Amino acid sequence: MTDRTIQGGGTGDDIRTFAFPVERTVCGVGMQIGTMDPGHVWRSDAPLDRIHRIDFHVVMVFSGGPVRHMVDFTEYEASAGDVLWIRPGQVHRFAATSEYRGTVLAMQPGFLPRATVEATGLYRYDLPPLLRPDAARLAALRASLSHLRREYEDAATLPLSLHTAVLRHSLSAFLLRLSHLAAGSAADGQQTDTTFTLFRDAVERDFATNHSVSAYADGLGYSRRTLVRAVRAATGDTPKAFIDKRVVLEAKRLLAHTDLPIGRVGASVGFPDAANFSKFFHQHTDMTPAAFRAELRRVP
Repeated sequence: MTDRTIQGGGTGDDIRTFAFPVERTVCGVGMQIGTMDPGHVWRSDAPLDRIHRIDFHVVMVFSGGPVRHMVDFTEYEASAGDVLWIRPGQVHRFAATSEYRGTVLAMQPGFLPRATVEATGLYRYDLPPLLRPDAARLAALRASLSHLRREYEDAATLPLSLHTAVLRHSLSAFLLRLSHLAAGSAADGQQTDTTFTLFRDAVERDFATNHSVSAYADGLGYSRRTLVRAVRAATGDTPKAFIDKRVVLEAKRLLAHTDLPIGRVGASVGFPDAANFSKFFHQHTDMTPAAFRAELRRVP
């Protein structure tokens, strides 16, 4: 297993990106599923209550709680029956004082075919990581997850190629339920329309170079007023606030995981002038970029 270590500039701290643990899976397949309990060892070589990121998906289905867990700089509190979905590249931190109980699923990017990835919205970073299914949906998720776990642990009754194929199908069934739950949880359960979907995808593609609401509206062929209505209905925010949140998130990730100078971080998210970037970042976080980086890399 490999992981990438990024030295915290001048702090003596290391911020690490962990790779999917292929060698710890049954038959070396691209997924892993097991039980979370107080004795569960996440990583024996790193304190996971320090901020880090992973290059794979993790889904935690909790049977106990409360558990506090930070994902992309927001603290979430999960209880029994809740689901936490952490996607590749998101920064997160375990709570040293919380007891994690339930089932945890890890998925390696590339394990599922492209059509399934698109159908399940595996990279919908705009969706909330914390999901609270009702009783019926939770029962269906748990049943699907239990079936997936039985297939995962049964490595003896099928050849490896068929075992892997069955896992892909079973995993896809679970993820389709999970993604439907995640999509329904967005914006207090409101349905998103095509206008917002196209805007969201355009922002994800171009936020580093385009911060203009009018430019997005023109590029998508909508009036500014139509775009404002669609984004507000889907998220409760204005299009400008939606764009700014995505820019701030990327800036936070770069500040946390690289040693790029502040000016380079700003340029990477569309601010060629370092002073303008610092002003923008402070307006949205009440911290300077340097203070944010120092806080994340402070030894607890």
